[in-house]
Amino acid sequence: MTSNQNLRKHLLELLDGGHAHAAFDDVIANFPAQSYGEIPKGLPHSAWMLLDHLRITQRDILEFSRNPKYKALKWPDDYWPKKPAPPTATACDASVKLFREDLAAMKKLVSDSKTDLFAEIPWGEGQTVLREAMLMADHNSHHLGQLIDVRRLLGIWK
Repeated sequence: MTSNQNLRKHLLELLDGGHAHAAFDDVIANFPAQSYGEIPKGLPHSAWMLLDHLRITQRDILEFSRNPKYKALKWPDDYWPKKPAPPTATACDASVKLFREDLAAMKKLVSDSKTDLFAEIPWGEGQTVLREAMLMADHNSHHLGQLIDVRRLLGIWK
């Protein structure tokens, strides 16, 4: 295996989570729908707010990485849902589905041997796909840890 293939393999593992970080599917497994909108005492966000922030930010990183017509979102307004509770009964399922799809798309981009992981993204300011993939994994890991804290404080973590 070449160094480039090894790097891609390691990035994919990082994006998947597990190892030293929680994996998305493990964190959201069996999450009671009625608990998504609760903000535990001492924490600033509900599970819904964290889940949808993960989705929005991951999509933003993905689009920045692959879309020459990328338009930056406004921080912090465009990155967080406005209310602690999901707006509909199906919003969480939709957010989970889109999160998984965007994660798969980033993994496909990283896996593609035509993707130069070290090339600067032309519409960026020195960023590379390598940097963006690591940023995505880091951001996801951070907020998945917060979701675990929400679950612990709500008494719904194993």
